Amino acid sequence: MDNNEFLIPLNGLASGRKDFRWKADKEFFGSFGNADILDADLVAEVSAEKAGRSIDVDCRIEGTVTVRCDRCMEDLVLPVDSAAGLRVKFGDEPEGGEESTEDGREAIYLPSSDSNLDMRQVIYDYACLALPMQRFHEDGKCNPDVISRLESGISIQGTESQVNPFSALAGLFDGEGGRS
Repeated sequence: MDNNEFLIPLNGLASGRKDFRWKADKEFFGSFGNADILDADLVAEVSAEKAGRSIDVDCRIEGTVTVRCDRCMEDLVLPVDSAAGLRVKFGDEPEGGEESTEDGREAIYLPSSDSNLDMRQVIYDYACLALPMQRFHEDGKCNPDVISRLESGISIQGTESQVNPFSALAGLFDGEGGRS
């Protein structure tokens, strides 16, 4: 992955709107150490609009990701359609719990010395948040062999004695006489 990808150059950004388009794939998610996403084919369309010292960024992420099905562990392709609205502010983030959203936009604070806005983390976070907590195929689409094994339950062959770690203490106070 090119180090200049996913960057919005803030220093040379002219007033008005500038559009960017990036692809996020398996390598992109792997760079974050995400082993849950097996493959990805996402497009992030970003527009940055500068008006004076204010920069508003709109990001739309669409495409598909491949994960494991929670039921049958087979590959599952899920659609992703997510949007983010950001407002870039320069300087230190205010203390005291000031509202981090303005006009429905999430505020991002950057040091005045930063010359680029790296969108990698934003794209990663919003793509992951677009995925459901439980990931499984529609009814009837899971691997039938796995489903039949799950429905039949698990049986344990043979007998296993119940081991009780407290059985050694069973006669501790029996016959010691004199204890009251």
